[in-house]
Amino acid sequence: MARKRKGRDISGWLVVDKPAGITSTSVVNKVRWALDAKKAGHAGTLDPEATGVLAVALGEATKTVPYITDALKAYRFTVRLGQATNTDDTEGEVISTSDVRPSDDEIIAALPQFLGDIMQVPPKFSAVKIDGQRAYKLARDGEDVELAARALWVEELLLVDRPDADHVTLEMTCGKGGYVRSIARDLGASLGCHGHVRELRRVWSGPFDVENGLTLDRIEEIERTPELDTFIQPLEIGLADLPELKCTPEGAAKLRNGNPGMVLAATVEYGDEAWASLDGEAVAVGTYKAGELHPSRVFVR
Repeated sequence: MARKRKGRDISGWLVVDKPAGITSTSVVNKVRWALDAKKAGHAGTLDPEATGVLAVALGEATKTVPYITDALKAYRFTVRLGQATNTDDTEGEVISTSDVRPSDDEIIAALPQFLGDIMQVPPKFSAVKIDGQRAYKLARDGEDVELAARALWVEELLLVDRPDADHVTLEMTCGKGGYVRSIARDLGASLGCHGHVRELRRVWSGPFDVENGLTLDRIEEIERTPELDTFIQPLEIGLADLPELKCTPEGAAKLRNGNPGMVLAATVEYGDEAWASLDGEAVAVGTYKAGELHPSRVFVR
């Protein structure tokens, strides 16, 4: 028999302003311990050296993680021009250099090719799986890794600063699965000067903004105290992009048992995904069909 995980049954979101030098999984583990939470996960991995928004889901909120993962996200990042590395960031070895330094106008003119629906090849040192193994493991073992291009939606890509000739700072808003390191690499290649990411910060992810994030230092200051609980945001925030349908107590009871339940005054189309609430609390997510919600995820609190 599996050992039952200890901890509190708490549900909601804690937004962390992740520092550099730590993995996303380690942040989740620290948050879970600080809150004595039974269950926790995160919505969207950040590389160890990246900083910014890491939304940690607690308890039943882990069931809403896919909706945050699929939401738009914004990154602010600095590209080092004139150098390519094998990891497409500062953690790797320099494999090519160039004396070419494009002007601001040349950089701005190159950005539109990375807007809209694009195809992007992930970095060789990434968590993409090849025949069941992570690409970074194969690359570290010296294997010649070849990754297939993946679709990515890029809504916005702007030049926001040019600290010096060797560096350019950009801001990008994109969809699920984007690699900022690939943007830096491909932009450098397009400009004929090479490039890699020097600094990367996620400034917002779906409904979560870095300005509302807690640093790990602050979390450690108030860990295992009621004060930390006051920063937990409602589970329902993770459902912000789905329509809300109110249900009756009877409908809620059926939904909680995994059965279709009646919802009121539906403004969605047949077959749309939505979530049902009772007194403002999420009961279930599912598919709307003729006055009922057919649940795919049920929240138990």
